[in-house]
Amino acid sequence: MVYSFGLTKHANIRYREVISRLGRCELLCMLKALSLSPDVQEESLGGASFLTFSCRKLTESELQYLSGHSAVVFMAQRTEDGFLYPLDIPSADYLPEDLPEVLKYKGKTGASFTRMMLNMAVSLRGCPSEMEKITAFDPLCGKGTSCFCALQAGMNAVGLDLDRKAVREAVDYFSRYLRIHGLKHTMNSRSETAQKDALPLTEFVFAAEKEQYLAGNTRRLTLAVGDTGLSPALFRKRKAQVILADLPYGVQHAPRFGQVPESFPRLLERALPLWRNALDDRGVIALSFNTLTLPTHSVVSLLEKAGFSPFSGSVFDQMTHEVEQAVVRNVVLASKNAEVLYDDRE
Repeated sequence: MVYSFGLTKHANIRYREVISRLGRCELLCMLKALSLSPDVQEESLGGASFLTFSCRKLTESELQYLSGHSAVVFMAQRTEDGFLYPLDIPSADYLPEDLPEVLKYKGKTGASFTRMMLNMAVSLRGCPSEMEKITAFDPLCGKGTSCFCALQAGMNAVGLDLDRKAVREAVDYFSRYLRIHGLKHTMNSRSETAQKDALPLTEFVFAAEKEQYLAGNTRRLTLAVGDTGLSPALFRKRKAQVILADLPYGVQHAPRFGQVPESFPRLLERALPLWRNALDDRGVIALSFNTLTLPTHSVVSLLEKAGFSPFSGSVFDQMTHEVEQAVVRNVVLASKNAEVLYDDRE
């Protein structure tokens, strides 16, 4: 059976130019989680971008899972004579798509790119269902775009950042969002003891429907203020399943350790072992970064030094793309342990 998935025409012209290539990498990972390894082709049909592949007949739940692809806006079955038969598939999203989009700020990573990283990390665990059992952790969360993408997909989320003002804006935004959408929830502010410091955090427990909330079928968002080195304090009881982080892109956004500027390699060398300990045994990490300030081989080497096993193969070698003149972004994904769940060289 042949399927053709239409892709969005992204507002960012630079991202639009690479969305088919990145979307193909994402789709291959998501299909692999369904135990499928088809050849996915990039196509242009009527001036629109499509990803086309042939495989066994997909179930409705599998199609619903694939509809969560970051760039797919249209799903169709292709007939033998080349016509497209549209598929009416319920959305895979738990919350409306406006959640990660509404809060605007300078330096924000695009929600669709963040969702792509998240989808790839989750699918590389080999678990396309039961999103409510997934916790996504962003140890450099800023104003929370990655956390909101995870919540939209039906996961739980934990965000940590040293910028108190940024975290406060994320907390205020989500509190307003819950009220505006009439979502049943609780909000609790408290502190965790981290080393000798207090780690202030705000925790939301909520559900998409009132009946789900009353039945205990809830989701959780935790936003904390502190250095990323304090992340173990957030995972004493429950481990994360995926980590995603968009590393600072340039010198003007360089990380700090206390009041001292910290180099990107030093940040990763210090933090990666701690992030690894926050993951469960099948955990996957996805890192995006500017290759002009942090070369890919350095990121791979630091991941390996921390005990991670980076994924390799042609799918993972096609992620580099230009964001702007001074930013050429890449993504590296790695598993906590040596078991490789995806190898496109088979």
